[in-house]
Amino acid sequence: MSSTLDKSPTAPLTGTSSKDGRSSIATPRVSAPSSADDTAPDLEQLRDRLRKTATALASAAHDLKTPLAILNGYIELFQSQKLGPLNERQREVMDDMFLSGQRLQHFIQDFLTFSVLETGDLRMQFVEGDMNACLSEVCRLWSGRFQERGLALYFLANDKLTPFAFDLPKIQRVISNLLDNASKYTPEGGTVWLHAEPHMWERRSVSQSAAHGDRRRQSTNVPNAVKVSVSDTGPGIRPEFHMEIFDDFFRLPGSESAEGMGLGLAIARRLLQGMGGKIWVESEPGAGAKFSFLIPLKPIPISPPRGTK
Repeated sequence: MSSTLDKSPTAPLTGTSSKDGRSSIATPRVSAPSSADDTAPDLEQLRDRLRKTATALASAAHDLKTPLAILNGYIELFQSQKLGPLNERQREVMDDMFLSGQRLQHFIQDFLTFSVLETGDLRMQFVEGDMNACLSEVCRLWSGRFQERGLALYFLANDKLTPFAFDLPKIQRVISNLLDNASKYTPEGGTVWLHAEPHMWERRSVSQSAAHGDRRRQSTNVPNAVKVSVSDTGPGIRPEFHMEIFDDFFRLPGSESAEGMGLGLAIARRLLQGMGGKIWVESEPGAGAKFSFLIPLKPIPISPPRGTK
């Protein structure tokens, strides 16, 4: 019985014959994958699109700042009753308008900060300062909001902290983002603690030999960083989200209705990385959350990462 060959176009087959005359299984020739040079233009084009998007976002947010500032100014003028007395209902409406304006202003500031971080244009300014005074000022600014939500906020200055060079406005922004996060997810009657302490941050390098291990261990008595922590009595965070929670625009499942855009922790991460620091969370469901970050006592200016960690 004769046999026919399939003449349809297929990839060339290769094979070898064994000594007993049987041929081995034929395998198709697979073309080599494209090189990294082939994908470089596409990657650069994507980066360029992201930069343009971030710039457009910053422009739109900046255009909103002036009219919003005027609106908030008029609201404060009405609240001061310089234009005439307000009844109880009018005061409630003005208070609601003021709070809404503040939230919108916070969103705009998040957009602007994110855009600057995304384009890599943010610059750090390290000036010697007092970390205790920095934290105390942030607590003072946030105390009213915590009281309104029925939350207790505690901070006790640490005498062991000595003045060192850090970027005060950006550290206050990081702490504000952490306190904002805690105030949103801690139920009424809960407690939030702010704490700072000297810390020995041992940065190990893979290239370091084991012979230097004793020398490194001997140096652990000398602090080279400051550790700041914000702890709360909120619902906690599942371990599988401990890394993802610092991504851009990330929202925990079930928290989509909460205020914000999911940028607070991402901005905090990028700002700290720009100062040579790091941030992490320790938490279990039902046991609250503790966000901590480290910043070195000696400035290590690093360009904040764009887009990815």
